[in-house]
Amino acid sequence: MKIMAIGQNYADHNKELQNQTPTEPVVFMKPDSALLKNNKPFFIPDFSNEIHYETELVIKFNRLGKNIEPRFAHRYYAEIGLGVDFTARDLQRTLKAQGKPWEISKAFDNSAVIGDFVPVNSIADVQNIEFRLDLNGKTVQSGNSSQMIFPINELIAHISRYFTIKIGDFLFTGTPAGVGAVAIGDRLEGYVFDQKLFDFYVK
Repeated sequence: MKIMAIGQNYADHNKELQNQTPTEPVVFMKPDSALLKNNKPFFIPDFSNEIHYETELVIKFNRLGKNIEPRFAHRYYAEIGLGVDFTARDLQRTLKAQGKPWEISKAFDNSAVIGDFVPVNSIADVQNIEFRLDLNGKTVQSGNSSQMIFPINELIAHISRYFTIKIGDFLFTGTPAGVGAVAIGDRLEGYVFDQKLFDFYVK
């Protein structure tokens, strides 16, 4: 199992972090040790003073595939979920400024939270999915998959050029604007439409 992720896929998020609009998907990877499931608490690591939440729609693959065409990409997943791509923003900022790889800021242990999944056949249009994150009862991020710079099926086609898609792999599809820091005691609740898909605490 591998976790693939997309950065800079929402224009408003790029503006808030002062990133340029990419001309092709920005891809990075997380190891299986990054996975955090079943609403287990997230523990702030001791190597960062600025851990940010990034709420994202997550694709779970159910077929093996390589060099997938966009028009066939829908055949490779039957469920869409919601997750959090935790980012050590202070580390990322420093590493980017130095022109160094920034995997440690994104791929550290438990940095890929995954909640429940919903069947794709229960969603009218995968490119019109509303989702949000509530932090301590207040909505801090809200987005719609229609706002993606690169739609889901184009993302799948792109990553499958470089990586063989395997059953059980995950794809984080990018985060909208509104990212921010977490603190000990915070409660994070994630929704697709009005269905809660995760609910966990920061410790």
